[in-house]
Amino acid sequence: MARGLRHNPLWRMAVFACTTAAVTYTAFSSHLLWLMAAVPAWLLSAMSLVRLYNRNAKKVAFMLEAIENNDYSFRFPGRERYHYDIMVNESLNRITRMLFGVKAEAVQKEKYYELIINSVNTGIIVVDDNGTIFQTNNEALRLLGLTVFTHIKQLSRIDDRLQTLIADILPGEKHHISFANERGTVNLSIRVSEMTLQERHVRILAINDINSELDEKEIDSWIRLTRVLTHEIMNSITPITSLSDTMLAMHRDIDSSIRGGLETISDTGKGLISFVESYRRFTHIPTPEPSLFYVGKFIRRTVDLALLDNTRPGISITYDITPDDLIIHADEKLIYQVVINLIKNAMQAIGSDRDDGRIVIRAFCDTDQSVVIEVSNNGPLIPPEEADHIFVPFFTTKEGGSGIGLSISRQIMRLSGGSITMKSNPATAMTTFVLTFP
Repeated sequence: MARGLRHNPLWRMAVFACTTAAVTYTAFSSHLLWLMAAVPAWLLSAMSLVRLYNRNAKKVAFMLEAIENNDYSFRFPGRERYHYDIMVNESLNRITRMLFGVKAEAVQKEKYYELIINSVNTGIIVVDDNGTIFQTNNEALRLLGLTVFTHIKQLSRIDDRLQTLIADILPGEKHHISFANERGTVNLSIRVSEMTLQERHVRILAINDINSELDEKEIDSWIRLTRVLTHEIMNSITPITSLSDTMLAMHRDIDSSIRGGLETISDTGKGLISFVESYRRFTHIPTPEPSLFYVGKFIRRTVDLALLDNTRPGISITYDITPDDLIIHADEKLIYQVVINLIKNAMQAIGSDRDDGRIVIRAFCDTDQSVVIEVSNNGPLIPPEEADHIFVPFFTTKEGGSGIGLSISRQIMRLSGGSITMKSNPATAMTTFVLTFP
């Protein structure tokens, strides 16, 4: 009992207070003998408190050093000789557990926010005043075509203008820039804000791909133009055709040359009406009614139907679907129009005078978990000067072609929330059309 009392900090402080009072009293009362007896007792009590302080200070220092090194696994022993030491150890262990909980919660929130940032369709770049990239998300890396982005100097490998813009753009500004990479021409919109993060001034860049926005505006413009043209042509041609047919029916005994002229007018008008009606399909695509369907079954059925109309025995069609149970959420009838059109275009591109024609269809999930269907053929590669216009309505290089097949395909993919692109590979002599579904 007495031994435990000796190690009680309250007892030590009481003894220290008493000996201090005794030393002070004897010093002022000039009792030297009593003073000589009180000073050693005071020193012993002071040394006892210092040892207690040092022991506990070492525990606190050890705990802080471990936490600073992200080591939360240590524990002070729960069994000691003295109750006071047990109480101190339990208190320090409790503080450690609380700090670990705060740290774990902060890490969880950081992962949560990182997941949100990586899920948005806007590229996010956080850069400090030295050009060091503090944080970025997957969309920003995709838009820039980078796998690792640590400093804005890396942008010089893409385009010097892009590096200069990112380095100099100020908070509150908005800029547009275009550059070319392996995905083709990229059009970016960049907005900037600023804040202080961990005592560092940083700029937050929001980057958006405006290619799809430009494509939609272009398609809408073509649709409006086509509607106006078809409306005006139909309003002009229909009465002329009807009038010529009426005159032919009313005057059967007219001069042969006049009859021939009227018949020419009627036939030409009807041909023009049929021509205009074909273009109306571009502006009257039905609203998609999406549903889930298996890509493998869809591709097999489409290929079987294409082979029935194949009059070119030198062309083979192969396909590969990975995984076997790949599923798309889209309007199956509309997507069939796109795929069958691409297959027919591939057959026409290869021609009938080759016995090594190949059409290869692949379906898979890309790194963004989007479903991709690729239709490739080994026909003549499309020249670069024509590649930029193949999706433009009414543009065609085929004799007798209408120039709306690929335009309709792009419109269907846009309405389906996806996209269609074309890429050529001179190394394999293959032209590939890529359908991407979200």
